[in-house]
Amino acid sequence: MRTMSSVEAQNNFGTLIDTAQREPVTITRRGRPVAFLLSPQEYGALSHAAETAESRNLRNAAHQALKAFRGSGLGGGVTRLLADRETERLREA
Repeated sequence: MRTMSSVEAQNNFGTLIDTAQREPVTITRRGRPVAFLLSPQEYGALSHAAETAESRNLRNAAHQALKAFRGSGLGGGVTRLLADRETERLREA
């Protein structure tokens, strides 16, 4: 990963864009990272990975909610499940 200062990035914007097509670029100000510039392909890959992780987390949460609901012995349908979850949210608030 290439690193450029904010002044260098401003003065060499064309080079910055060209470099970002080949590899991510860290832009620093006073020696600290303040931004990253990525190619559209790299951004797409990162976004897809985040969506996948988020999807897995949501699916796991749904499975745990269903397992907890079924284990309660109360029975019922989706309406009951949603009502129970709303009650839990209100208790947590």
